[in-house]
Amino acid sequence: MAAGNVISAFPLSPQDAQSWLPRLHELDSQQLWWLSGYAAGLAQRSGVAQAVGQAVQTNEPVADAAPALRATVLYGTATNNAKRIAEQLGADLSARGVEARVQRLSQYKTKDLAQEALLYFVVSTQGEGEPPEDSVPFFKFLSGNRAPKLDKTQFAVLALGDKSYAEFCAFGKSIEKRLLELGAKPLFARADADVEFEPVAKAFRETALEKLPAGNKPAANVLPLKTSAAHSHYHRDKPFAAPILAVQKITARDSDKDIRHVELSLEGSGLHYQPGDSLGIWPRNPQSSVDAVLQTSGINGDENVTRDGETLSVREWLRKRLEITQLAKPVLEAYAKLAGNAELNALLASDSKTFQAWLKSHQLFDVLRAFPASLNAEQLIALLRKLTPRMYSIASAQDAVGEEVHLTIAVVDDKQQPTPRRGAASFYLSELTEADNVEVFIEYNDQFRLPANDRDIILIGPGTGVAPFRAFIQQREESGAEGRSWLFFGNPKFTSDFLYQTEWQAALKSGVLSKLSLAFSRDQAEKIYVQHRLREHGAEVWQWLQNGAHLYVCGDASRMAPDVHQALIDIAVQHGGFNAEQADEYLTDLKAEGRYQRDVY
Repeated sequence: MAAGNVISAFPLSPQDAQSWLPRLHELDSQQLWWLSGYAAGLAQRSGVAQAVGQAVQTNEPVADAAPALRATVLYGTATNNAKRIAEQLGADLSARGVEARVQRLSQYKTKDLAQEALLYFVVSTQGEGEPPEDSVPFFKFLSGNRAPKLDKTQFAVLALGDKSYAEFCAFGKSIEKRLLELGAKPLFARADADVEFEPVAKAFRETALEKLPAGNKPAANVLPLKTSAAHSHYHRDKPFAAPILAVQKITARDSDKDIRHVELSLEGSGLHYQPGDSLGIWPRNPQSSVDAVLQTSGINGDENVTRDGETLSVREWLRKRLEITQLAKPVLEAYAKLAGNAELNALLASDSKTFQAWLKSHQLFDVLRAFPASLNAEQLIALLRKLTPRMYSIASAQDAVGEEVHLTIAVVDDKQQPTPRRGAASFYLSELTEADNVEVFIEYNDQFRLPANDRDIILIGPGTGVAPFRAFIQQREESGAEGRSWLFFGNPKFTSDFLYQTEWQAALKSGVLSKLSLAFSRDQAEKIYVQHRLREHGAEVWQWLQNGAHLYVCGDASRMAPDVHQALIDIAVQHGGFNAEQADEYLTDLKAEGRYQRDVY
């Protein structure tokens, strides 16, 4: 190309800008990332450096075209932490001129694997070493005999996990092990990140840039397309102060559960969501828990402490910035060094199941009482993890409620102890009134989406797991969906715990909900749960699936989701003629097709 060619400050005509740019805002982040890479490739082939979505000016001659360095960043995630890191890494690589594409493992075409020269994996681990939902089909392929030799592939792995579990970062380790078996070569050592993953993730991204393989030249002067969360100024790090519209208890007085329906205003935020997305809530720790920590530790809550460049009183740190209702193993390990308590050391050395059960049933003030130690204010504040947002499945369709967002919240408030053990977000929300605001952002979940309007759907959501299905039914009503809808719902008692009863009855009457199967576990001597109702209706469930129905599960990951999965295996065995292994493979295939989606926690 001639040496005098440069890029103008804004290389689109007014007509082109008006025609093309608004359409970019209709695309999601994955489409935008793909488009930026595609445009970069076109720029390389034509020898013209282009800027996509930004105004760029350069006074330097454009270098001769060279084969571009290409990379694929794959992520597997349940909470979207891995997704955010992967997209940041993709932006870093793109800014260096690398043609980088970022993809979720469930969307990656495994036939492309043999052609990959440069692979980055950012993957989380679920519970005791399990891959996240979106990664199971890919890992089955990678682990099987159809996986290709990868002796021309270089890779790096960032594994996210929780040291409270014995199988810390197990999925990332398994990915690395299998890649090595297939002949791939590591660019640099695997990085394992605990719950506070940001420093490790930042170092991983920096190392990825430092260790870019020599050879093909990066694409000159190609800048990444910037994306935004549905084109709003508000996101996780800059939340929107949403006014409370309503907080209403929707369980009866005699219920053992305190479940609230919460409505918030998004007016003026520019935030948009789809059924299946979650709302992130930045919580405030319960004042009773803060007081208990101060009283037990003997620390003055008014004393100022500086951490990470921010100076707050101890009370403010505990109320607004640090985790005190959820414990983590690294925190206890650090505290154990100060306490020198043999009983605490024995607890830390216990088996994973015992330790996890203890963690879930205790809070910081319990630790300070059970294992006393002499702490000053600086030690206490340095000890604790940063407060993290809590995610709640959105219980409304924006097409139905406009600039509002609805939630279904189970309030954690265990009053059986001298100091109640309360949830940071759920108790906080339960105390808010219409005069209050709460900091929120949208967490997008493209792995939990409604199918086309003519497809049937089976929804399994006991307890607060029904929340996204309220959104699904609202959306189907608004869009005039022709497909049938079947909801399985369960809770302890019909009279006190039938969430959104009148809404489901109205949906049945209108026809937007075709069938409703209920399981109230305490209304008879024998406990009945949604998995029992699934088996009872097994023949019809199987018929729906054979006719192309999409299956959705939301709620408890520890017991309900495995029990429902086993019920589905049993249905496939009994009514589909499979053995257990074939039935499990059938469900895996449904996941790969996007017809079996789970939002479990």
